[in-house]
Amino acid sequence: MKKNIRKWIAWLLICAVAVLPSASVSAADTDQTQTEQTETSVDAGQAQTEQTETGVDAAGQEGEVTEPITKEDKPYLALGANLTAEQQAVVLQLLGINPSELAEYDVIYVTNEEEHQYLGNYVDASKIGTRSLSSVLVVKREKGHGINITTKNISYCTIGMYKNALITAGITDADIIVAGPTPISGTAALVGAMKAYSDMTGEAVTEQSMDTAMNELVLTGELADVVGDTEKAEELVAYLKQEVLSKDLDDESEIRLAIDEACEEFDVYLSDEEVTQLVGLMQKIGSLDLDIDSIKDQAQELYDKLSNIDAGGFLDKIIGFFKSIGDFFKGLFS
Repeated sequence: MKKNIRKWIAWLLICAVAVLPSASVSAADTDQTQTEQTETSVDAGQAQTEQTETGVDAAGQEGEVTEPITKEDKPYLALGANLTAEQQAVVLQLLGINPSELAEYDVIYVTNEEEHQYLGNYVDASKIGTRSLSSVLVVKREKGHGINITTKNISYCTIGMYKNALITAGITDADIIVAGPTPISGTAALVGAMKAYSDMTGEAVTEQSMDTAMNELVLTGELADVVGDTEKAEELVAYLKQEVLSKDLDDESEIRLAIDEACEEFDVYLSDEEVTQLVGLMQKIGSLDLDIDSIKDQAQELYDKLSNIDAGGFLDKIIGFFKSIGDFFKGLFS
C-alpha cells in the first residue's frame, strides 16, 4: 500500500513540474503585453527612438485580417503626412504594398492639424505631438463581413479600441491594416481610417460621429489604465453602447444606473468623474444613427474573447487541485 502511495506522489510531483511553470509563463506574458499596450501615452506624433534591427518589426497585437488586401481590391491608403521617405518605405512594407506600385492606389494623407482638430477636446496638445505618422490601408468588404483589423507597430490603440470607435463612426464591413514606422500610439490612423472609408464608399462620416469616435477611443484608453485591463475596458464600453442603444436610454439618471449595473457586473470601480465622462460619451452615442446589430455583435465578440482569457483562473484551479490532493493524503495518514 505504501509503495503504491509513493508512486502516486511521484507521479503528481512530475505533473506539477510539467504544468505549473508553463501556466506561470502564460500569465507573465499576458501582463507584459498589457503593459506594452497601455504605458505609451496618447501621442500620435512622437515615435519611440528605438527601432528594430530590420526596421519592419510588426510588434504589437496579433491581427484579425485573414484575406490579403491587394491593389485589385481597390483599397484606400491613408498615410501619415509627416513620414520621411525611409519611414514611408517601412510602413508600405508592413501594409504589403510595393512602393513601385503606390501610384496605383487611392492615397490620402492625415495631417497633424487634423489630429489636433479631432483629438484636441480630449487630449492635451503637448501629448498629440507635432507629427502624423501612423497609416492605414482600408478595403470595403461585402455586407455581413464585419470589421477586421490588424495592427503593426501600434503600441497604444488596441484592435478592440479601433473596432469600438470605428463602429461608433458608422463604419461596417471592412478590412483594415494599421501600421507605424516604429512602435507608436496609432491615433492618427483612426482619423485616416474614417477619411479613407468615407472617400472610398461615398458615405460621409459626420463631424459628430468622428468627434464621438475620438472621445470613445481616448476615454477607453483612460479607463483601461484605471481598470488595469484593456480588454475589460473595451468590453465595458461595448456593453454600455449596446444597453444605451437597445433600450433607448437618453436620460442621464438612466444611463448612470446602467453604468452602475455594468460596473458591478464586470467588477469595476470608477470614480464619479469617470462615470460622468462615460455618461457624456453614452449620450453622444445615443444621439447617433448607429447599426444596433453591429454594436451587439461587437459586444458579444469582446465578451467571448475576455471569457476565454483567464490565465490567473487556470492557475487557481491547478493550485486548488493539488491542495485537494494534499488534503486527501493528510486524511489517509491521519
